[in-house]
Amino acid sequence: MPANLPNALTVSRILATPVVCVLAVLGTAFGNWLALAAYLYACITDFLDGYLARSRKQQSPFGEMLDPIADKLLVGALLLVLVGIGRISGIDMLPALIILCREIVVSGLREYLARLNVGMPVTRLAKWKTTLQMVALGFLIVGDAAPSFGPLAATDIGLWGLWLAAVLTLMTGYDYLRASLRHVVGVAASNSQEPAGEEHQARPLERAGG
Repeated sequence: MPANLPNALTVSRILATPVVCVLAVLGTAFGNWLALAAYLYACITDFLDGYLARSRKQQSPFGEMLDPIADKLLVGALLLVLVGIGRISGIDMLPALIILCREIVVSGLREYLARLNVGMPVTRLAKWKTTLQMVALGFLIVGDAAPSFGPLAATDIGLWGLWLAAVLTLMTGYDYLRASLRHVVGVAASNSQEPAGEEHQARPLERAGG
């Protein structure tokens, strides 16, 4: 692992994930605030590691690999914990499921496209989705420990934000899937035009896509 500050921040974000989850499970008001503090640290480092890597020219394959893993670990673990402690329940589990499924699908698409040397850039809408998702999870973490915001409790705001994030998740997930299918169709068309003696070269690529 290249020893630099951006990578250290990414690793620390991974280490913060179990801390946030354990504190949230405690179910005390103080634990909720501590969980929120650890979660805010993870959110801040999510911005800082990428910014510092670019500004200091310290981008590395290790950091590029670990950064999305750290993000998905934090979101996935938090959603499961919030469902487990009843902060997300009933019909409100649907947006959590949508978000989790989208992360799995996009990860699979990125892996396939990486084998084709095709990048999948983050869109502006995806950035808005991530921001809204982070804010919603923050409200859900602190829960009843936070004061009410007029007629709405912090949990209510978090759930509404989670639903909106799920809508954006479906939109961005569709955009990624559509863009990926264009590359898949292009590869299939290219393979079909190859001479018969070269067909065996396309088969490993087809297996990798599954």
